[in-house]
Amino acid sequence: MPPAITRTRRARQIAEVLLRHGLGYLVSVSGLDRFVPLHRGLLGHPRRAEPYAAPEHLRMALDELGAAWIKLGQFLATRADLLPPSYQRELAKLQDAAAPVPGEVAQAIIETELGRSLTDLFAHFDPQPLAAASIGQAHAATLTDGTEVVVKVRRPGVVEQVEQDLELLLNLAHTANRHWELAETYDIVGIVQEFALTLRAELDYLREGRNAERFAQHFAHNPTVHIPRVFWDYTTSRVLTLERIRGIKIDHLEALDAAGFNRTELAERVARILLQMVFEDGFFHADPHPGNFFVEADGTIGLIDFGMVGTVDAPTQDRLALLLLAIAQQDPDRLVDAFLELGVARGHVDRLTLREDLRHFLLAYYDRPLRELRLEPLLKEALTIVRRHHLHLPTNLVLLLKTVTMAEGLAAQLAPDFQVAELLPDYIHRLLLHRYRPRTWLRRLGWTSLEAAEFGLELPRQLRRLLRALEQGTLQLGMRPEGFEPLIARLERLTNRLVLGIITAAFIVGLAVLMTTFRLPGVEHLIGPAFGLGFLLTALLAAYLIWVILRSGRI
Repeated sequence: MPPAITRTRRARQIAEVLLRHGLGYLVSVSGLDRFVPLHRGLLGHPRRAEPYAAPEHLRMALDELGAAWIKLGQFLATRADLLPPSYQRELAKLQDAAAPVPGEVAQAIIETELGRSLTDLFAHFDPQPLAAASIGQAHAATLTDGTEVVVKVRRPGVVEQVEQDLELLLNLAHTANRHWELAETYDIVGIVQEFALTLRAELDYLREGRNAERFAQHFAHNPTVHIPRVFWDYTTSRVLTLERIRGIKIDHLEALDAAGFNRTELAERVARILLQMVFEDGFFHADPHPGNFFVEADGTIGLIDFGMVGTVDAPTQDRLALLLLAIAQQDPDRLVDAFLELGVARGHVDRLTLREDLRHFLLAYYDRPLRELRLEPLLKEALTIVRRHHLHLPTNLVLLLKTVTMAEGLAAQLAPDFQVAELLPDYIHRLLLHRYRPRTWLRRLGWTSLEAAEFGLELPRQLRRLLRALEQGTLQLGMRPEGFEPLIARLERLTNRLVLGIITAAFIVGLAVLMTTFRLPGVEHLIGPAFGLGFLLTALLAAYLIWVILRSGRI
């Protein structure tokens, strides 16, 4: 079947699913209405006594559409800057699970990718998967030297299907931008592009293997953290072979208690692992749900699943330090600067209103030590302000907030009395010390000196270009008239009224002149009706003009 027909059929399927779940407005703004007539009102989701809420409809629709859309829902569940909590909670229920690929299919993929028969590669290979997700599935195996491993195999055809859905999704986002003002405000196209980068990274098992090795390097000094070894001779972009982690899942509380583990101590260690990733390494596990943490027999904490990661570069760490400093000092002006420097502003921002909102936000936590705060409600309130002002968080910052929140939730599940915020002052102190230590300032001074020297060398050339353009009359200045739209619209309305008034006056004057001069013989009987129709039209125009002026409230 030609690809164009396949894309059309897929677009029709997306439109039908959205309509069936009462999301017709999404069909309209994304341009999908040409594939499915809106008047049919296709239904068919499970019946129940109480009506489905809008977030539930969205979750069911994404679940029905498959891998890329499930991943999109999970991605949006982390975007507290875009969606209210009710949608986040519902989309977080999306489970990335799927029916397993038959064992013989997985074995054929492994043999094709690694170029050897399964019996040559492994002493034992379990055809029944340990887990199956939308992108791939994991099998237990044993290498010929007796090492226990987990072999992740990417599903056949999943890359092609995901790429097709991503292309459709990007096209729909561009269409929505043209027809839906809110889509443009929140830069839906940019969000889809960010999501596409995240999803493509998860499809590449070579990248996941490199992520695992990077984490292993960062925790090489810590014997209480176990990052599985990557077996590169058994790894390609479609097959990933990792050392198998055995232990108790960290949310199996009864098993932890039976094994004699101190859950408060475990909570602190998990929190320190994630805080080290964020504040020291600048490279963190972006999916720290309980299923990815194991407690081994000797108390070592093992981590798995490194497909989704986030980074915090040095400039972002500096800005986070400034933000935390502004909160500690109760300084709303500095907090506004820190917000904007983090890259959350895409367009015009009402700084005074934002400052007032942040001032009220700070007052709620006035005179309360940082170690006594619960991070989740604090972040939710801050993100409500972000949504209110249509600010946009960079992807790495979104993943960071998600990771910190999940870390607090995981720690609270282990030990309800433990507060992750108790550990924050130490990491913030180190971050600020690193920012303000002399060595850091000397390094910055060096880079700034180089930039200043480069600017000094480039300045004469740029000035010559500017003067030449002035002499030739080719200098052009560009400006974006943001905030002028209401004024322009009002001027257009005034101009339209003025033109309508002139036309009405012209009709009146023209009719008066014609009545005194129009005397053609033989058509005298038509003069009365013609002038009557003209006066009626003139009266209607005048009445409409008067009604528009009175309706505007301005005379």
